[in-house]
Amino acid sequence: MSLKPLNIQTKLLNAPTAKPLFPVKIKDAKGNEIDLANPKATRSLLALMDLAAVNGGAACHWGGPSAMTETWTALHGIMFKHADWYNHFNFVNDIGHAENGIYALRAVLGFGDLSIETLKGFRSLNSKLTGHGESHLYPEGVLLSNGPLASAFPQAQGLAVADKVLGNQRVTVCSLSDGAAMEGEAKEAMSAIPGLAQAGKINPFVLLLSDNNTKLSGRIDKDAFSMEPSFKAFKTLGWKVVEVEDAHDLEKVYQVLEKCIEDAKSNAKKPVCIWLKTIKGYGIKATAEATTGGHGFPLKAYDEKIHDFLKELWGDEEVPAEFTAWANELTVKPEKKSSGVAKEKIQVGISKGLIRAVKAGYPVFSISSDLQGSTGTSAFQSEFKEHSLDMGVAESNMISTAIGMSKAGFIPVVDTFAAFGVTKGNLPLIMSSLSQAPVIAVFSHTGFQDAADGASHQSLTYMSALASVPHLNIVNLSTSREADEYIYQAVEKIAKDREAGLDGESYIFFLGRENFVSENKEGLDYSLHQAQKLTEGRDVAIVATGSVVPKALKAAELLSQEGISATVINHPFVNNTDYTQIASWIKNSSCKVVTVEDHQMIAGMGAQLTHQLKLLGVEFDLISHAVKGEFGQSAYTADELYEKHKLDELSIVRSARELAQKKTKNINVLLGLVEEKFGINKDEAIKKLEDIIHLIEASEIKDKATKTAGMLFNTAHSILDQVKSKIQK
Repeated sequence: MSLKPLNIQTKLLNAPTAKPLFPVKIKDAKGNEIDLANPKATRSLLALMDLAAVNGGAACHWGGPSAMTETWTALHGIMFKHADWYNHFNFVNDIGHAENGIYALRAVLGFGDLSIETLKGFRSLNSKLTGHGESHLYPEGVLLSNGPLASAFPQAQGLAVADKVLGNQRVTVCSLSDGAAMEGEAKEAMSAIPGLAQAGKINPFVLLLSDNNTKLSGRIDKDAFSMEPSFKAFKTLGWKVVEVEDAHDLEKVYQVLEKCIEDAKSNAKKPVCIWLKTIKGYGIKATAEATTGGHGFPLKAYDEKIHDFLKELWGDEEVPAEFTAWANELTVKPEKKSSGVAKEKIQVGISKGLIRAVKAGYPVFSISSDLQGSTGTSAFQSEFKEHSLDMGVAESNMISTAIGMSKAGFIPVVDTFAAFGVTKGNLPLIMSSLSQAPVIAVFSHTGFQDAADGASHQSLTYMSALASVPHLNIVNLSTSREADEYIYQAVEKIAKDREAGLDGESYIFFLGRENFVSENKEGLDYSLHQAQKLTEGRDVAIVATGSVVPKALKAAELLSQEGISATVINHPFVNNTDYTQIASWIKNSSCKVVTVEDHQMIAGMGAQLTHQLKLLGVEFDLISHAVKGEFGQSAYTADELYEKHKLDELSIVRSARELAQKKTKNINVLLGLVEEKFGINKDEAIKKLEDIIHLIEASEIKDKATKTAGMLFNTAHSILDQVKSKIQK
C-alpha cells in the first residue's frame, strides 16, 4: 500500500530572477563566470541592521553570520539557479544566531520583499525578521525554526527521510556550527544520518560544518575541550568528509559545494560533510582576532564608528551610497531621557551569594555550558577558578555531570538560559531527584526577558516544565538581593540536610535579562519558601512573580491615585511556599485576586497558587494575566511584549479596578473576615454569622425579603411577557 502525504503547499518563495544588487563575479569548476552576491555588501547590511536593532535596545549577533557569509553566498548561487529551488533543495540553518546573515544576503539577492527598508525593522515587534529563524512568523523564508543549537539539524534529517519515502529527488543541505556539534542531539544525528544512508533510508544529505573553534564566551578548546577528534570521527561514522581550509575564498567554496552536492546526488548512501574552516567575526580585524569572535555586535547605540566599520569592510573600494545614507540615519542620537532609579542585573546577586557560600566553607562547584557571562556565575568562576568547569555547549551533559558531583558530596551549580535548561535539562533534573543528588540551577532570560532573540529563546513554560518534579523547588527572582539571599540559603540548606542524612532538594533559580532595582523594599523578610508582602491594601491583592513584580508595584501606585488600595505579593517560591500566609493576605484584601506572570497561563504560577488556595477553602474572585497559548516573537524590549500580552501595569490596573468595583454576590468575603477575626474555621464562621443574623429584628429581615421577592416577581413577569410576545409573532 502506497503512502500518500497530506496535501500541504510550501510557503517558501521562488528564487529572484534579477541579478544581485551588488554582484561579484567568480568562476565555477568548468570556468564559467557566475554572478554572486558581494559578501562585502552582505556584511555591510548585516552591520547596519544590527546597529538599527541595537539603537532600539536589542542585542544582536555579528560573529556567527560573518563566518558563514561566503558559504551561504555560494550555496544560494547554486540553489537559486532553479526558480522552484525548494523542490530541489531542503535548506535548513541550524546556526540560529546567524540567521540575520541570511536576511542580509537575501536582501542583496532581491528575495521576496527583503530590502534595506525591511531590514531596518530587524528584531522589532512588527518585523518578521526575528532574532533567530522562525517559520511560524516568516514561512516564506524559513523552512524549519532554529535557535537552540542542534535543534534544526535532526529535523533536517527528518526532511531527508521523508523525501526518500516519497521518492522525491531532493538534496537536504544543513548548516551547523562547531558549538552546536557539542550538543547531544547533534551527535545522535551525526551517527544516524550515515547509518540510515547506508541502509538506503534517506535522501542525499550535505552538512556544512562551520569550524572556527569559537563559542559565545571564548575559544572552545581553551574553555572546554577540543572538537577536532569529534570532527575527524565523521569519516569513521560513514560520512564523506571534504575539508575547506579557507572558507572565505568565495570561488573555492562555490566549486567545492557544487561538486559535493553532485557527489551526494550520485551516491545517496554516502552523506557529505563539508568541514569549513571559518573565522568568526571575519571582515573586521578586531572581531576576527577576539577570543569570542565578536559574537555580539561590537558597536554601541548610535555609534559613529559604524562609518569606520563599513570602510574596513570595503577596503580600497568606496562604500556604496545607500549604506552610507543608512549609517547617517543610525547615528542621529535622540534626546537623552532620565534613567530614574538605579538598577542592576539580578545576576549580580547570584555570584555574591555563591562567593559568600564558598567563604563560609561550603563545597560549591560551578558547571557551565558557555553562558556564564549571561547567567551571573562568571564573577564566581573568576574568583574561584578551581571551583568551576565549562562543559561547552551541552546543557543536558552539564546537568548530568552535576548529578555525579552532587553524589560525591559537592554542591554543584549549573547555569544556562531558561529556554535550554528546562527543555534539554528536564530529564537530568528528574534523574537528579531520583538519584538523591540535588543540584542548584541558575536559568536566566525567562519569559519575554529575552525579547530580541525571539520565540525559540523565550521560555514561556519554565515554571510548568519543572514545578511537578518531586524534591525540586522553583525560585523566581525579581531582584539581585533576592538572588544573593536565597541562593546562599539554598546552599546552606542542602548542606545541612545532606549531612543530617536527608536526601536534600534541588533549587532552580529563574531570573530575567534586563536591569531591575536591587531590592523591592527595605526591611523585607528573605526566609526560604516565604512570599513577601510589598504593599498593603484592602480592596484587591496582586500576586506577581519574577520579572513582572515591578509591573505589579507600578499598578498599585496607579490604583492608589484612584482611591483603590492594593496588596502586592511577591511570590518567588512558586511550587513550595507558605500558602496559608498568602491566603491570609488575600482575605484581608477583600478576597479579590489578580495574578501576573510572564508564562503560559496553563500550569503557571497563577494556576498553581489558586489551586492551593482552593484546597485551603479560600473563596475569591480572580483575574489572571498570563500568556494565552501563543509563542512569543522578537521585540526590542520586554516591555513591548508585556504590553502586547497584557502583562503591563495598565492592564493590571484595569483588572484590579474591575475586581475592586465588583459587588460580591455571596457571603464568602464576610466568612473569610469572620474566620480571620476570630481565628476559627469555615463551619464555625457560618455558625457565628447565624448568631449575628439572629440579633437582627425579624421585622427588618421580613421587610428586606419582601422587597427582594417583589423585585424578583416583577422581573419574572417582565421576562414572561417578552417570551409570550415573541411566541405570538
